[in-house]
Amino acid sequence: MPIAPGQPALIAVAVATLWAQPSAPGPEDRLALGVPSAIREWVARLTNDIRANGLKGRVRTQCLLGTRVEVRQIADGWAEVSCEQQEATGWVPLDQLVYPAEGDADGVEHFVSATATAVRDEPGGDVAIPGVTLGTRLRVVGAAYRGWVPVSLPGPRQPGWVPQRDLANEPVAVLSKAEPPSTGLISAGLDAVKLAQQLLEIPYLHGGVSAYGIDAPGLIWIVYRQLGIDVPRFNDALIESGEAVEFENLHPGDLVFLEHGGDPKTPAIMAERGQSDLPEVIFSSSVYGKVVVESLKDSELAGITACRRLPVQA
Repeated sequence: MPIAPGQPALIAVAVATLWAQPSAPGPEDRLALGVPSAIREWVARLTNDIRANGLKGRVRTQCLLGTRVEVRQIADGWAEVSCEQQEATGWVPLDQLVYPAEGDADGVEHFVSATATAVRDEPGGDVAIPGVTLGTRLRVVGAAYRGWVPVSLPGPRQPGWVPQRDLANEPVAVLSKAEPPSTGLISAGLDAVKLAQQLLEIPYLHGGVSAYGIDAPGLIWIVYRQLGIDVPRFNDALIESGEAVEFENLHPGDLVFLEHGGDPKTPAIMAERGQSDLPEVIFSSSVYGKVVVESLKDSELAGITACRRLPVQA
């Protein structure tokens, strides 16, 4: 069935970029528009300034493989879609969408836990979808075979195969269940720090939510998504999430909003104190051009605009 306005669709590439309008991409963005989408190569060819500033007003966000969107309109090979998961809208090439097929909701949902993996047409076979990134939800639809597991693919395609080691051990439904508050808060916070550390050195990318490029709220979104906890995608809603806490009472995994690069609401994840006993935070920096861990000096504490603790339960 063809993609049509007013109907649902699924993202059919590893990472689809939602553009402000069909004319927003330039010649240097062609790699992000194809099937498959070559996001790693696209980001590698962009300068730090373009990744931090040149995409503002052009890129809204990104959606990962299998994300459900609603088609609002179609024009010249493009579709304007709304993504409820992120409360965002934007334009994607029509080729990067497929119509949901019967059985798309079958199987048990797992997260991709590897920084990146590929879906293959058979165990150890040819790559069907390259560049599947951390935080993508894949539905396991059968038994493992020699270290490989079958996963459903969006639309009317045969199941693909991914290495079992690249998926989280627990299904998404299990991760989303709250633990007792005393242990759940601590363990979730420490897990958030570990996941953020896994993304250190990933390039900063305005609108990015993948392990190939990520912006500051995108880092928070993907880290907590990996824990089965849904948080807002953008700063204005994120800074109102959870509960306010005093800086002195922060735990690892709590959020600190900093003045950084001209943005007073840059979100960071509180880490453990460093060897200097200064508090450390992990964030995607538009200034440094990558995800960094940084100690907060006394002079920088005045630039903290908010501290929040996210709920453990999704």
